[in-house]
Amino acid sequence: MGTDARGFPPGALRVSDGDRDKALSELTEAYQIGRITSEEFDQRSMQALSARTGKELAALVSDLPLDAGSAAPVAGQPRRSDGYLVARLTVGGSLTTVCFGGVAVVNALRPGVGASAVLTPAAVAVLCLVLVIILQVRARSSRA
Repeated sequence: MGTDARGFPPGALRVSDGDRDKALSELTEAYQIGRITSEEFDQRSMQALSARTGKELAALVSDLPLDAGSAAPVAGQPRRSDGYLVARLTVGGSLTTVCFGGVAVVNALRPGVGASAVLTPAAVAVLCLVLVIILQVRARSSRA
């Protein structure tokens, strides 16, 4: 069985999970070095995960160079994906903090609820808040 220039099955032949992973790897590298935006990365990644044929995968990376190492990021300079990851973790940590904080408040206001039902979600909320603060401090120090 032949393959195309990127190693995907040609045409309408079905792809494997390994083929999808390879396409995701190419997309990730293209995003990290700034060839595609975060929106393009999100869209293409979703399409790669649902691709059924080699033609579909090849179309997702056809406008990217085969030798992605030619535009590697400068050493010591943060990659674009680092900021993307920090932003996603910050949003997730903030939402988790609000949810667990709300549970702690609601449990504290209910009569007959034990201390552990209040302290446990409150502790998780505080830990998530600390995580968000640490992420933001590290992100700012890496930009400086």
